[in-house]
Amino acid sequence: MISKKKIVVVLPAYNAELTLKQTYNEIPFDIVDEVVLVDDASIDNTVETATQLGIKHIVKHEKNRGYGGNQKTCYKKALELGADVIIMLHPDYQYTPKLIKPMAQIIVNEIYPVVYASRILGKGALKGGMPLYKYIANRCLTLFQNLLINQKLSEYHTGYRAFSKEVFKKIDIETNSDDFIFDNQMTAQIFMADFEIGEVTCPTKYFEEASSINFKRSSVYGLGVLWVSIQYFLHKTGLFNFKIFNKK
Repeated sequence: MISKKKIVVVLPAYNAELTLKQTYNEIPFDIVDEVVLVDDASIDNTVETATQLGIKHIVKHEKNRGYGGNQKTCYKKALELGADVIIMLHPDYQYTPKLIKPMAQIIVNEIYPVVYASRILGKGALKGGMPLYKYIANRCLTLFQNLLINQKLSEYHTGYRAFSKEVFKKIDIETNSDDFIFDNQMTAQIFMADFEIGEVTCPTKYFEEASSINFKRSSVYGLGVLWVSIQYFLHKTGLFNFKIFNKK
């Protein structure tokens, strides 16, 4: 059944030259139809490496648009290619591409329209080297989010996500930030549109070449996460109206 749906993997890339090949080579091409790489004005040879690997769909931002801006281009291109299922995978090899198949199967079989690969289910995060302060912050933020959004996700902050094309018909990601908070805004939009999110356990790797944000940016991100959750609560209860939650 999975072969009847077009599956597109999108790679939001920034300075991914050193890890792109390893990531790409583990993508299960027996089910994946297309790969899209969006390069966010990298200063290394990410585009050249992608070309050498034979990636057909490469989009290069002339100016850095940020993590959220990169994803917007990724999803737009995937939908233009006729994707039924879109899987967003970081090309820094922090997440294993080997989970693409089960994540896609969950969506194709209409179990869930959205699937997140959670580093928190099990012991993958700390075992893979997640810094303790990030782990604690992740758990505290997730607790706060679940309380305000009335959900029970194990993690809101994973960078490994799969979506049915139907999701993009109901939410407007163009209203979201171009920065790291994009992920949390999109998650809140998905719940506001009454979609459910399934989760699978995902091991993770933290190493020098893997992308990460520093403590200062992490703090700004954390405050942004809190604000998105408050916005969701206020919009859901009808106390305020926020543009990102308006129907598409």
